Amino acid sequence: MMKNSSGSPLHSNHQTPNHIRERHKSRKSGFFSALPLRASLRGYGFCMAALFLFCFGSLFYQLNGGAPQILQDIRHYLGVSWKNHWSVKMVTGRLFVHKDRVERHLVSCPHAHKARQGESTYLDDHGHPVPRALPFPSQVVYNRVGKCGSRTVVILLRLLAEKHQFNLVSSDIHNKTRLTKHEQVDLMKNISKIPQPFLYTRHVHFLNFTRFRINQPVYINIIRDPINRFLSNYFFRRFGDWRGEQNHLIRTPGMKDDERYLDINVCILENYPECSNPRVFYIIPYFCGQHPQCREPGVWALERAKQNVLENYLLVGILEELEDVLLMLERLLPHYFSGVLDIYKSPEYKKVGNLTGTVRKHTPTLEALQVLYHRMRYEYDFYNFIRDQFHLTKKKIGLKSASQPPAYSSAFLRELTLRTPKPLDEDEELESDLEDANSWLVHP
Repeated sequence: MMKNSSGSPLHSNHQTPNHIRERHKSRKSGFFSALPLRASLRGYGFCMAALFLFCFGSLFYQLNGGAPQILQDIRHYLGVSWKNHWSVKMVTGRLFVHKDRVERHLVSCPHAHKARQGESTYLDDHGHPVPRALPFPSQVVYNRVGKCGSRTVVILLRLLAEKHQFNLVSSDIHNKTRLTKHEQVDLMKNISKIPQPFLYTRHVHFLNFTRFRINQPVYINIIRDPINRFLSNYFFRRFGDWRGEQNHLIRTPGMKDDERYLDINVCILENYPECSNPRVFYIIPYFCGQHPQCREPGVWALERAKQNVLENYLLVGILEELEDVLLMLERLLPHYFSGVLDIYKSPEYKKVGNLTGTVRKHTPTLEALQVLYHRMRYEYDFYNFIRDQFHLTKKKIGLKSASQPPAYSSAFLRELTLRTPKPLDEDEELESDLEDANSWLVHP
């Protein structure tokens, strides 16, 4: 009798249902056993990426001074907002209105309750966090250099202050650029107390706020070709501007006619104090600072002025490219200078701005220019540095504009350097020669 081969339990191609269930069970267990490993690797990568982003972000905020303020805001939120359960709490406040109606801001009264045991004392120790409504920077100082277009800019600032509601404080002191230590501290404290946002302007040499542990404001300034600045000052001191020569004569009653009508070439070639150092060393001290050596023509004052520009000035422009300077200020400080070019180009402003031009100004002879340029070689070194930095900043921002050529070409100045004889030595340096260069300037 023959047996069916398909019913043999030893047949290799046949498996019982129990075998099939065991096979599927083993496959499923192998698949699910690999899941924890895959999931753990994916989660590990995600955690490491999140940790890297957190560390990078933390470093970025710390370098930009943001992290401490964020922690303060979080602590303030946890200590106040969470306690109030998102309820709206009305706080009694006082409204401060500036006398020029240029700024209004609400200052909340501090909490009067005492901290309980175990309760955060952050508000009691530090007060309320500083509001973030103000733009940055909200403290700007324009230590304007004489006869470098500063009156033009101040007129624009007066119009902009009304338009953008910032506090403009323009000092009436024009003949005291050097200050004693106590005068420096008093001035810096007064500046720091001006309601923000503010822009303070005065003819004063650079002040180092951080030296006296006072918050350093942002500086801006404008300079000019040194010879052109000197000539503008020389003739303005004698004859004023288009607002009226008679008014200027009234403001300088002490000037005798022989001084008022002194020929510029005689003043330079005969080495009059007004046309020689240290008075022609004028621009650099505005950026060097209050140190006595800043008023001595030399490399030390030059290099210190350059360093201060790089570290403390947001922008230093050149008057020969004033429209570009205004455009740069509009880009860098929009909450102060937005729309400044529209005002500057308006017919109404032109009527006022044209009155600030110096009258009776003329160019000295080539011989006088040679001597004058040699005396102002440090000033030209600084001017060229500022011009290069200004052009570099324009390039970084992507500003393309037609820059006007300087009054004296670089080839002409190089030729003067080669041909200029050494100026005559002064027989005796009068004590009056060491007076502030601004002391004999007359400003409106």
